Amino acid sequence: MTASVLIIGGSSGIGGALTRHYLASGAQVSVISRQPAPAQPQLTWLQDTLHSEQHSATVIAEALTQQPEIIFICNGVLHDEHAMPEKTIRQLDIDVLSARFASNVQVPALYLKLLFSYLCKQPAIKLLALSAKVGSIGDNALGGWYSYRISKAALNMLIKNLSIEVGRLNKTAAIVSVHPGTTDTALSAPFQTNLPDGQLQTPAATAERLAKVAQELTAKQSGNLLNWDGSVLLW
Repeated sequence: MTASVLIIGGSSGIGGALTRHYLASGAQVSVISRQPAPAQPQLTWLQDTLHSEQHSATVIAEALTQQPEIIFICNGVLHDEHAMPEKTIRQLDIDVLSARFASNVQVPALYLKLLFSYLCKQPAIKLLALSAKVGSIGDNALGGWYSYRISKAALNMLIKNLSIEVGRLNKTAAIVSVHPGTTDTALSAPFQTNLPDGQLQTPAATAERLAKVAQELTAKQSGNLLNWDGSVLLW
């Protein structure tokens, strides 16, 4: 059984489901979120409003006192009240693209920078960053969704780069991007019409699948983009 888990972005749909899954398994769970702590006494909840790197570093340092064996980074935005995914580059808004990079790349990059020393020294540490299959360049046959595809492709490169650097110092570390599959959350809600039977998963089912990927993850897989079933996806 996993003894300690850190979930960054724990108030998201999948992040929350992962939190509930690991709490139910008996693990010590720490959550970092922009949201204030809920009334859950068995949960270590750390609020990070991301107003400064120094504050985020303090939050990370506190979370690492629990010595997590598994770390999930669940931050990410597909759409919001300001913009939906683009169907054509003619719809591209540079301000929206910048906002997606901030959420999907810059926030994970900050946390990965702050986690670097821990990743380099913690034996058999596992870090899984939630990405998306649409961020795969090799798998892209449909186009569209410019801001989300571009930012998730950048996240995948970030994870690949970090896995190489950490791997030089900690041969037992496993650092990967993971496509969680289509999950019934606010992120996917506008796009659930006409999905094939069985494609849409509940948050609980997705959390269970991701936990299985984490459990079976090895250092040999470090640097890959994995599917929700643990198989390797194209970059």
